[in-house]
Amino acid sequence: MWFKNLRVYLFQQPFNLSQEALAGMFESKRFQSCGSQDPMSLGWDAPLGRQAEGLVHEVGGCQIICARLEEKLLPAAVVNEIVEEKATSVEQEEGRKVTRRERSELRDDVFHQLLPKAFSRYTRQYAMIDKQQGWILVDAAAANKAEMVISLLRETVGSLPVKPLEVESAPAWVMTEWLKSPGQYKDFTLLDSCELKDRSDESSILRCKGQDLTADEIMGHLSAGKEVVKLAVEWDERLSCMIESDLSIKRLRFLDLIQEQAADYHVESEADAFDGRFTLMSLEFRRFLPRLFGLFGGAAS
Repeated sequence: MWFKNLRVYLFQQPFNLSQEALAGMFESKRFQSCGSQDPMSLGWDAPLGRQAEGLVHEVGGCQIICARLEEKLLPAAVVNEIVEEKATSVEQEEGRKVTRRERSELRDDVFHQLLPKAFSRYTRQYAMIDKQQGWILVDAAAANKAEMVISLLRETVGSLPVKPLEVESAPAWVMTEWLKSPGQYKDFTLLDSCELKDRSDESSILRCKGQDLTADEIMGHLSAGKEVVKLAVEWDERLSCMIESDLSIKRLRFLDLIQEQAADYHVESEADAFDGRFTLMSLEFRRFLPRLFGLFGGAAS
């Protein structure tokens, strides 16, 4: 299991809960399927899959956790159509217009009638707690999905003094200067994708894919006032990713060098393979993230 996205949260004080202590707390928030009238359900699930019982798995001082979300899918168009049918029926039978309040009550009634028949969508959001480095890494592309995990963790343990990563230098400015001088960081290689945004007009966006980012055309856009808000890079031939202006990481891939190391592990079970990949991933993050933070002046105090 490899993370594909990263959102970084930094502890403001040491996090010292052991695997056993944290798992005990998680039991009170273990995932339960939605009841007939529940539009959603959120809770902790076993990170190693349904065959495993443990809600917290720790390897090398890093704890991996998994939040599971069930959402009932009830299209608004379906609800609205039935509401309109019922409202029309009332108006014809009683010879009057249905009020806004009555229409709202009809919508609530229809929603609760249909909810038990709705399909469910399940998603799993993984996160890694590294007590040594003092961070939580959430594998989430969207900020609200990461906050969902952090909020559930805070609710579970009672107090969670963390905050999203902030750095000393503005990421967009650093990435813009980086694109102007691409050879300044020897362990990083620019790839072929970026996104540029006009400083004076946020609706003016240029998305580049499969492009030579050092081309005169790109430099011309920078000279005209655009800045880099997304930048695809490769680091040390070990991983590649897209860095965004909020310092979130997308399209994270562990390259052949890491995949070969993972393949070299002698494993006797899927759990052993999971531990091997998780160990490699956590070690790479311990090397990569401090280096990345350093490009932006380090984490803000």
